[in-house]
Amino acid sequence: MPPNKKDHALIEQLLQSRAGGKPMENADLVEDIIETALRLADDGADRLDIKVITSALKEMRYAAKVFAPYRGRRKVTVFGSARTQPDEPEYQQAVAFGKAITARGLMVITGGGEGIMGAAQRGAGRDNSFGLNIRLPFEQEPNEEIAGDRKLINFKYFFTRKLCFMKESDAIALFPGGFGTHDEGFEALTLMQTGKAQPKPLMFIDQPRGNYWKTWWRFVEDQLLDRGLVSKEDLALFKVTDDIEDACAEIERFYSNYHSLRYVKDALVIRVQHPVTDSLLKTLNARFSDICVNDGVFRTSGPLPEEENEPDLANLSRVVFPFNRTNFGRLRSVIDLLNQH
Repeated sequence: MPPNKKDHALIEQLLQSRAGGKPMENADLVEDIIETALRLADDGADRLDIKVITSALKEMRYAAKVFAPYRGRRKVTVFGSARTQPDEPEYQQAVAFGKAITARGLMVITGGGEGIMGAAQRGAGRDNSFGLNIRLPFEQEPNEEIAGDRKLINFKYFFTRKLCFMKESDAIALFPGGFGTHDEGFEALTLMQTGKAQPKPLMFIDQPRGNYWKTWWRFVEDQLLDRGLVSKEDLALFKVTDDIEDACAEIERFYSNYHSLRYVKDALVIRVQHPVTDSLLKTLNARFSDICVNDGVFRTSGPLPEEENEPDLANLSRVVFPFNRTNFGRLRSVIDLLNQH
């Protein structure tokens, strides 16, 4: 439905007033939000529906405000059981992971509770931690490492919290946990397998010589892969390890050359930190032509005109190709190859 002209004029006037007569950044999107709210009223939406939408928008706005000052630092979301005790090996692994990953300059995001979450944040330290707590009638109070910190966010809804876990993270580490941990792990896999989330390292971390995730991996191979329910290329989307240094090195390696990606019309633009050589380009076309559509090829490029709104990334090199938007496990392998150079 086209916007009401009268509403459009009034909204524009409101935004100009809020901005003091100066151009407001992202004014078009803010206008869309206001118009959507007005249409809810026009639709005669149920009060409960409007309450859910309002609360979700407030939570997302506040979370964006909290994360905004830290956009320049990469972050790892850590999942695991809230019931794990300090004397258990998994707890000590999580503490060690928090220390090791922040020593590499990354920050840690957890659910803000005790167990694995508290362990990872104790390793990372308060200054390097975010807590995304969920308000529940039983469990969970924030752990003492993040309690009272301005980087602790309390969510009413799981779905807004889940969005922040994925949107704000550059990697995910899963330690042994219950239903919630498996839920987060499978959701991350699903989002990356379907291209609904940016590619990122997904690490399943066992205790030393442990078999929690190794058993899960065998289930994936025996019951999902062997039955054709997933593709072999999908296994490139995650890694199982019982070594903290191995997990941290995998995350660090993923960003050793790869920076980010975005779609521009029918092309996928992969931004990398080092120039792409003719030899590497030849290898990409030889090994991954199957994921190009319309007989397209991998090519190098500078910033595309559509990237003008990202001036901070103008210095990065680009690999551009017409991706089929289907084989995201193969896309992960493309990124791994770029990181070898």
